[in-house]
Amino acid sequence: MLKSAKINRNVGQVLKSYLRVLKLSKKPSREEFLMISKVAGAGILVIGFVGFLIYVLLTEVPKWV
Repeated sequence: MLKSAKINRNVGQVLKSYLRVLKLSKKPSREEFLMISKVAGAGILVIGFVGFLIYVLLTEVPKWV
């Protein structure tokens, strides 16, 4: 019984901290949203390109050796 009360208290504290963060946050402006979208898209493209290069190296280089 004591353990479940402690877990409930911890869950309550976590939820309060989440609510505090949500109250402090704000909706991004259109410019902020577009900039975040561009940066995230560029990151996805870079990671995809690096993955493609690794794939090509691991599949084509052994054929040459």
